[in-house]
Amino acid sequence: MNKLNRVGIDLAKSVFQLHGADRHGKALWKRRLSRNKWLKALLEVAAPDCEIGMEACGGAHHWARVLQSYGYTVKLIPPQFVKPYVKSNKNDAKDAEAICEAMSRPGMRFVSVKTVEQQDIQAVHRVRSGLMTERTALANRIRGLVAEYGLVAPRALTALRRALPDWLEDADNGLSDCFRSLLRGLWEDLQRLNQRIGELDKEIILIAQNNSVTQRLQQLRGVGPLVATALVATVGTGQQYGKGKQMAASIGLTPRQHSSGNKDRLLGISKRGDAYLRTLLIHGARAVVSQAKHRDDRLSRWCTDLARRSHPNVAAVALANKTVRMAWAMMQNESDYDPGFSSP
Repeated sequence: MNKLNRVGIDLAKSVFQLHGADRHGKALWKRRLSRNKWLKALLEVAAPDCEIGMEACGGAHHWARVLQSYGYTVKLIPPQFVKPYVKSNKNDAKDAEAICEAMSRPGMRFVSVKTVEQQDIQAVHRVRSGLMTERTALANRIRGLVAEYGLVAPRALTALRRALPDWLEDADNGLSDCFRSLLRGLWEDLQRLNQRIGELDKEIILIAQNNSVTQRLQQLRGVGPLVATALVATVGTGQQYGKGKQMAASIGLTPRQHSSGNKDRLLGISKRGDAYLRTLLIHGARAVVSQAKHRDDRLSRWCTDLARRSHPNVAAVALANKTVRMAWAMMQNESDYDPGFSSP
């Protein structure tokens, strides 16, 4: 067999499809192997200087770290960039071949491999986000149920938490014994969710305190422990980007473009990348914009002027974009926040 130059791997839970090609792109090796056999088979035919490509999907970062430990160069490709190379009908073999072809393109964009620390931080955020979704659903369920008994629940979650004990103690509010028992169980469920979310908030604060990068990022306006740790979990040190604009574009904070000829047409933000991180950044920026009118520094004047000329939401997204660019510069230069460089 000629020397393999690159191998595309279509990951799955139980069965892995591998497609190997030489430096000319000619297919030399095609195998369909089980989860506990594919790595051994790959090590037998691929030299350490062989490049390995995979889609950036579930489990990809784990396998990338495993392959890197054997000396391989691993390239993770966003799935949307692999799809154009799938020929004819879709199957595992075609997917592996498409990955092998896509990774050879000189202009292809790749995803940096996450460290275990990044995945740990990301897991904390994902669990917290899921619990918050459950808490919102539970609160809405409570509101809908008590409405059938003539009780109007307040919109704010804090107000609902204060109202629940009063409803349970009021014997004259029309609640039956059966429903009162159900409501008490829902109240206990809500308290458990609040407690669990509070524990994760403390864990995120502790992570932010023990990480030098997140400590530095919190110097930025609108960036607290939540935003700083989420940013590090997603982009790491940002070294995979050539400039801050690229990092902002990967998070989806730059305009979509639909231009032709000499007509440039910019649309709304692309909303690519991690929606959770983008949401946190915009919420933090919105808080800064709302308070900018009470401050007289250069960044606050820029926010206030932009909000006046366009809309506060536009100003919030623009500030989030600027924040990401400044965060990239701070991470690359290992420098502190300098207000003098925050103006347009």
